[in-house]
Amino acid sequence: MRVLVTRPAHSATKTAQRLRDMGHEPLLLPLRRPVHDSAAAAAALARTSGAIAVTSAEAVKVIFSLGETLRPHLARRLFAVGEMTAEAARSLGFRSVASSSGNGGDLADLVAARGTDDLLYLAGTPRAETFEAGLRQRGIRFSIAECYRMQPVAPGPAEIEAIFAGGRPDAVLFYSRQTADDFFGVAELRSALPEESGIRLLCLSEAVAEAIPAALKKNAAIAPMPDEKSLLSLL
Repeated sequence: MRVLVTRPAHSATKTAQRLRDMGHEPLLLPLRRPVHDSAAAAAALARTSGAIAVTSAEAVKVIFSLGETLRPHLARRLFAVGEMTAEAARSLGFRSVASSSGNGGDLADLVAARGTDDLLYLAGTPRAETFEAGLRQRGIRFSIAECYRMQPVAPGPAEIEAIFAGGRPDAVLFYSRQTADDFFGVAELRSALPEESGIRLLCLSEAVAEAIPAALKKNAAIAPMPDEKSLLSLL
């Protein structure tokens, strides 16, 4: 099966290997790239002392770059969306890591259940504000440090032509609402997915699936859990 991967290049290479191991042919078309602001993360860690929350592995990559500056903060509790993000934090040396298996709302539930205050949310932009809304609803005090930005990458006609040169993909993987919006905002990509094509549009969550055009909703499927293992299980 030919599978089009729309996530950033550094993550897409890992996904591509997983797809090959499953017997599929990966096609890579990054539509966003991360721009890190490690100084913002370092400053936020220095002025706070409570628990830390991350809703993306990208935030973990940012603090990895801090090196020895991170060491004094490894004893702080860390809350993460998804076990893969949690494991990435543990690999940095965080000793008290808890993860939710759902979205930002589920992470807010977990934070509330564990009891914490003065929470630092290491966030990216643009982002869904599900986690923040959940914290506010539960009366949990928190601060936000935007430590990375997902910058759009506009594919050129030649790059799109090369992707489709061997025929249409059998499936497209969408990991974020922003990436799905980017994809269907490119006329050449939208026209390459006619309604009758039957190309499967596999989405990490319901929020991502909302970006699928109405005419193509019948081809969309949503991962049972918002993680890559669940997404790839749809293939």
